[in-house]
Amino acid sequence: MNAEQRAAIRENAQYLRQVRPIDPAEIDEYVPDQPHPAAVRAVLRDSALELGLVERADGTFVPVSTDSIDAADLAVDGADAFDTGGVRAFPECHARRLEDRLIARYGPGWPDGESGDRLRERIRALKRAYFAGESVEYDADTALAYAIYHLPDYYAATSYLLSELASGELLPTDLRVLDIGAGVGGPALATVDTLPDEALCEYHAIEPSPAADLLKELLADAGRNNHAEIYRERAEEFEPGIEGSDECGQEDSGDSDNAEYDLLIFANVLSELDDPKGVVERYLDYLAPDGTLLLLAPADRETAIGLREVERAVADGDDNGAGTEIGAGAEAGVGDGSVTVYAPTARLWPGESPTDRCWSFDVKPDIETPGFQRRLDDAASDPDHKPGEFVNVDVQYAYSMLRTDGRRKIDITLDERRDAKLADSETHVSKRVDTTAIKLSHSLSDDGAGEASERGERNGRSERSRGGKNPLYLIGDGSQGVDHFAVLTRETVLNRALRKADYGSLLRFENVLVLWNELRPTLLRILRDAGTNERLTIAGATEKRAIVRTESVLGGDPRIDGTRIDVCHVASFVLEGESSIDT
Repeated sequence: MNAEQRAAIRENAQYLRQVRPIDPAEIDEYVPDQPHPAAVRAVLRDSALELGLVERADGTFVPVSTDSIDAADLAVDGADAFDTGGVRAFPECHARRLEDRLIARYGPGWPDGESGDRLRERIRALKRAYFAGESVEYDADTALAYAIYHLPDYYAATSYLLSELASGELLPTDLRVLDIGAGVGGPALATVDTLPDEALCEYHAIEPSPAADLLKELLADAGRNNHAEIYRERAEEFEPGIEGSDECGQEDSGDSDNAEYDLLIFANVLSELDDPKGVVERYLDYLAPDGTLLLLAPADRETAIGLREVERAVADGDDNGAGTEIGAGAEAGVGDGSVTVYAPTARLWPGESPTDRCWSFDVKPDIETPGFQRRLDDAASDPDHKPGEFVNVDVQYAYSMLRTDGRRKIDITLDERRDAKLADSETHVSKRVDTTAIKLSHSLSDDGAGEASERGERNGRSERSRGGKNPLYLIGDGSQGVDHFAVLTRETVLNRALRKADYGSLLRFENVLVLWNELRPTLLRILRDAGTNERLTIAGATEKRAIVRTESVLGGDPRIDGTRIDVCHVASFVLEGESSIDT
């Protein structure tokens, strides 16, 4: 088809889009030499982003809606991977495509023999490097090993966060996404699966490593209204809207009007950047005035706290509380261009910024074990292997949603005449106060793993029956200088909301006792982190510090590493029978 014919098709589509659904079989009558309707359809698909068209199931094209996506319209209810409780499993269609890639590279017996040993060793090496804070050089084998272990849980985490964005009407139906450090495609697959059929998605992925090859293959069947481009550039070097070539060799338009995105995603990449704050701030220049920047990280201590440090550096800025100012958001009636935390750690007090540690993350139900993980795990025969070593079904993640229009998920401002500020907790020790705060953890009283209390209920066990520990929850109001925890000493109908409320919920505490605790070595107990497989035990102590011996058993290579940690000071809200909590 020549340029004249393509131009005629686009001109007719521009006219008909305001009149009726565009039928390729109708347009061909108005095009020189009447090309076949299939050729007309191909041109309309290629021009869909330019014309703002979505293709319907009947093969016709209609203008994309200008409304935001309704959470009720997310394409999850009918998908085999979802149920009413959330993400049930990694979709079988993606699992088959990943296994096809494994078979193509290693053969049908990929979990066994040399290929299986190689993949298992790559996963162990990934774990060792990750927990040592070392960078990983990706090749084709490492990318496949990473996908086997991490693709399902990253897919699930992103699906939950997209649902939260849609609940706040923050996802436009005509959606432009930039995924910085896209990896093997967890966020990308979740996005194209979750969006409804009538949405038009332009997905740009930045991934310089060989993981981009796998990402391209997994996105091959992304759907008729999802248009993906993969750029093999480093995040520090990529320039949105600047003329260049995508991974497929297609030329970018170079139109500066196309440099704004409705959603910027930094998923599991912050810890790999030399200057995460600087990179995030640079990409905020490409955020649409009503767009969202999503930060996502694993739930383990270093990455979760590291994410919160980036959030605070960007949103709260210098010691005077001056956050980053972004030109794109400085539109009249929209906001002053400064960065606001939309969720989950909203600032509830004007002019206040938190400085606590804030190891905060959400926990969702485990997904079903993918077949490819089970097969790789079952085929392991080395003496150091423990069953389940290569299975990763936990869905636990830290996240932050940033905006430049001033919107917050919890849009309230607290008043000291009604609420005690957490920044002033030291002045309220041994007193009873009323306060308002956000729930920033699931119960932390079960072996330190942060397991959701709801999961225990589904298993027929209450929190008190799992070891008899008092449920303990991290809370914050955006002013706290030290970690604050709410302790439920005796559950009643008046304070049950603390246990039942979802992560990120706003809670009102009435008549609660404030206690100041110094975490002393005698109070430390053996902790096992499900994500790191490390056991912490006391090796010695001083007045101000506890010395902890870390016995790491990753990859069957025990080692002892003496490390020194600071004593944590926390303000605990002890919730007694006469205290009450409302959501």
